[in-house]
Amino acid sequence: MDERMKGDLATKKGFVGTQGKDNRGIRNPFEEFDTFTFKKTQIPLDQIIESTEVVMDQIRRGYEKLLEEEAKELVWMVQYNTIIKAYEVAEKHVREIDYSAEDIEDFCFALENTQKIPYFIPGPAGLYISALCNYAKEEEILLKLSELKTEINLIGFRLPKGKRLVIEGDAGDFTGIGLEGGELVVEGNTKNWTGAGMRSGKILIKKNIGLHTGEWMMGGEIYVGGRIRGLGNIVEGKVFEREKLVYPGKARHPNLYY
Repeated sequence: MDERMKGDLATKKGFVGTQGKDNRGIRNPFEEFDTFTFKKTQIPLDQIIESTEVVMDQIRRGYEKLLEEEAKELVWMVQYNTIIKAYEVAEKHVREIDYSAEDIEDFCFALENTQKIPYFIPGPAGLYISALCNYAKEEEILLKLSELKTEINLIGFRLPKGKRLVIEGDAGDFTGIGLEGGELVVEGNTKNWTGAGMRSGKILIKKNIGLHTGEWMMGGEIYVGGRIRGLGNIVEGKVFEREKLVYPGKARHPNLYY
């Protein structure tokens, strides 16, 4: 056997030796990973609950500040100037809060809990909820309010273009007034002055609607799946009752049964 073959054989024997009994001097490259542990990134449930409560406290405080500024004697009259002023105050407080559509629904039910919110005044409450909807991150908002005992007035005020608000249940007076291009769907009934002063957009009421529907309406469309109790003095726009165009159309006496 020549010297080159002997050298190759010695190399092979040495390699085999490192894999066998004589590998005590060889360092295991994976030893440093033996004590490595992964940190779990799960957020504890109590931390999630605490975060939700913080947001709800912020929303409640904003509503209470609205009442302090606009309903000091716990009396609030529905007038054009009071609506505009109260909504501007609501906007100011809502913009400072980071919330979700679910938080809006929770707030609606919290309004009926006097231990959480002492005073529920339908007008300011509706404007505050409208501001929450208008400034929410979500483009589509679903509020499941069918179990709510009190109907909320002024919901959907100034709903902007690109927003879709769906109400499961009934809504009160002045629903969707001043609508500004958004789409408002109420799966139950609404009361009087629905769509008053709306400029553009679409309102769909799946059941019945009250008096003064579309009063001073400047544009947009109102669809009613049930009966319209009475039309208002409409300037421009379209109103449908059970898929039939009723405005513009034949002369109809406003605010009367027909």
